Amino acid sequence: METMTSRQRVLAAFEHAEPDRVPCWFGTSEEFLDKAMAQLGVDEEGLRVRFGDDFRRVYAEYKGPEFELSEEATSRTIFGVERRGIGCGQPISHPLADADLKAVGEYPWPNPDWMDVSTIRAQAEKYNDQYAILGGDWSPFWHDAIDLFGMENLHVKMYTEPEVVEAVMQRLVDFYAAVSERIFDAAGDLIDVFFIGNDFGSRRGAMLGPQLFMRHIVPHLKRLADLGHGRGLKVQLHCCGGFAPLIPLMIEAGIDGLHAVQPACMGMSLGKLKADFGDKILFNGAIDSHHVLIDGTVETVTEETRKVLDIMMPGGGYIGGASHDTILEETPVENVVAMFDTIREYGRY
Repeated sequence: METMTSRQRVLAAFEHAEPDRVPCWFGTSEEFLDKAMAQLGVDEEGLRVRFGDDFRRVYAEYKGPEFELSEEATSRTIFGVERRGIGCGQPISHPLADADLKAVGEYPWPNPDWMDVSTIRAQAEKYNDQYAILGGDWSPFWHDAIDLFGMENLHVKMYTEPEVVEAVMQRLVDFYAAVSERIFDAAGDLIDVFFIGNDFGSRRGAMLGPQLFMRHIVPHLKRLADLGHGRGLKVQLHCCGGFAPLIPLMIEAGIDGLHAVQPACMGMSLGKLKADFGDKILFNGAIDSHHVLIDGTVETVTEETRKVLDIMMPGGGYIGGASHDTILEETPVENVVAMFDTIREYGRY
């Protein structure tokens, strides 16, 4: 088969056609990125080329007001939740824990104009139509609701005060949809995949059942999917954990691709996922980040990557990569090199 561009390869996979080879996805922590660049002697773009990454991503930039943090906090979300700890940390308070509908209406919600989209077009144009471009706001409305309510409290309120949960979800998604509209107005013709993220699974299964998922989550996923489809984009959802029981509802909502499939989590058998849903939704990831990439050797990584490819690549609808988007610093660089080299060499159609 004639060699495709990265963009052609990815779009073929999303159409469940077999491209020239399985596309590659490289998601990383800053710490691993720095380590890999130093070890391989390349800059970030050189590293992505070395790994055969078929994607590039464009971002809006926050240009809103600066908020003074309390002494305990190390960061603040755009929705006013202060956090502390390593990385993004954990919330130190839940400002809507006891809110009623009036309090939700009076809460100081952010303005979509705080996100600057003026550089989006230039970011995308520099790739000259060669790569599949990811764009749109990340839109983690489920995580923001957890921050605002507290996780246990949120689950309880879904039963006791569903109208309050719905009002907060609506406000959250109103913001994210408006930001993505601005991004797509600026450069929607240069973007290929609307990439959003919400983790609805844990290692032991889904974080909420199909009934609650249908009521409180599906309408908002559908709204975002419709927004992307209205601009001619594919819509990919990042979702960690064992969320297999929710996949039919994600498909119903209009999600085109799921990232990053974690086979070590409950219910995420790759063979079953491929058999049950492989012709309905694209799978991205599935090469175990922990037991294979961190704990393995070059030889075991190569062997396990080939096993995943044997299951997932037939018929298209698969993008190869790690089972968690943020490859961690403790991951051996040589193992990641082995994974991507195997995808490119063994993943040919």
